[in-house]
Amino acid sequence: MSGQPLQFLLLVFAGWVNRRQLEVIDYLKEENRILREQLHGRRLRFTDEQRRRLAVRGKAVGRRVLTQISSLLEPDTILRWYRQLIAAKYDGTAKRAPGRPRTVESVQELVIRFAAENSGWGYTRLRDALGNLGHVVGRNTIKRILSEHGLEPAPERSKRMPWKTFIKAHLGAIAATDFFNVEVLSLAGLIRYSVLFVLDVKSRRVHIACVVRQPLGAWMKQVARNLTDSVDGFLRGMRYLIHDRDPLFTREFRDLLRAAGVECLKLPAHSPNLNAYAERFVLSIKSECLNKLVLLGERHLRWAVSEFVEHYHLERNHQGLDNRLLTAPVSSANDNGPVERRERLGGLLSHYYRRAA
Repeated sequence: MSGQPLQFLLLVFAGWVNRRQLEVIDYLKEENRILREQLHGRRLRFTDEQRRRLAVRGKAVGRRVLTQISSLLEPDTILRWYRQLIAAKYDGTAKRAPGRPRTVESVQELVIRFAAENSGWGYTRLRDALGNLGHVVGRNTIKRILSEHGLEPAPERSKRMPWKTFIKAHLGAIAATDFFNVEVLSLAGLIRYSVLFVLDVKSRRVHIACVVRQPLGAWMKQVARNLTDSVDGFLRGMRYLIHDRDPLFTREFRDLLRAAGVECLKLPAHSPNLNAYAERFVLSIKSECLNKLVLLGERHLRWAVSEFVEHYHLERNHQGLDNRLLTAPVSSANDNGPVERRERLGGLLSHYYRRAA
C-alpha cells in the first residue's frame, strides 16, 4: 500500500507534463500561423544548415505527426530534405577520379574547319585527315564536335554548296555586274546617271559597260550583245554572271547571255555580301573619286570614271590580292632613280614610281 501514493504522484506529474507539452505545441502552432500571415505568400529561404536540422528533426517526428502540426513546411518537403541528406552521405563525386578529358580546343577547331571547307567529308575522312597531322580522334568524338557546333553530317552538308566555295571553284569563269548611280550637275539642275560595270572576279579587272541617263530594256539588250561580242566582248570565256534582282536585268538580257554560253546567277534578295567584289568596287570609285568631285555634265562623268578605271587597273594596290597591283609594273634596273608622281584628276589620284634609266 505504501507504493500507491507514489504511483499516484507519478501519474499526476506525467499528466501535468503532458498538458504543458500540449500547451507548448499549441503555442508554437499559433506562432507558425501568425508567421505565415506575415509572409503574405512570400517564399521562405532556408540555408543548407537549416534544411539539415529540420530534416533530422522531421524524420524523428514522422509524417503523421508532421501532418497534424501546422508547420511552415510541408511534410513531404522535410522528408525530401532528409532523403537528400542520406544521398549526400554516400555521394562519392568529390572522391571520383577525373574521366576522359575533352578534346583540346585546337583539335576541335581543326575538325570544324575541315568539315566547313569540305562538305563531302564524313567522319572517317575527317578522322584520317586529322591523323595525317598527328591527331588521333575517334569517329564518335568527331560526330559529337560537329553536333555541338551545329554542323550536319556529310550527306546533308554536301547538298548545299556555299557561295564562297562556288565562287572559288569557278574563279576565271565567273563575273559580277551591278549598277551605281551618280548625280551630275547640269544647266537643268541635278540629273541622275546610271553606270553599269562588269567585273572579272578572279583578276578584279573592271569594264564599264555604259553610262546612261535612263536605262531601259532595249538598252540592256544592246549591252548584252556588246558584252558577248566574239571579238572584244568582256564576257568572252566566262561561264557565269552574278547580278542582283534589279528589274533592268530583264529576261531578254539573260536570254542573250545564255545563248552566248553565259549563265546568269540571280542573287537572293537583300544579300549584298554575295556580290561583295562588285560592292567593293562601287565603294572604291565613290569614296576615292566621285564623292570628291562636282561633276559638270555627262562628259565630265565619263572622263572621271575612265580615269579612275585606269588608275584602278594600273596604279592602285588591292587588299584582296595581297596589296598587289593588277598589272605588274615594268621592272627597272634603275632602283635608285628619282621617284616620280603620276597624277590623275588634278592630283586626286596619285601613283609613285621610279623613273627608268
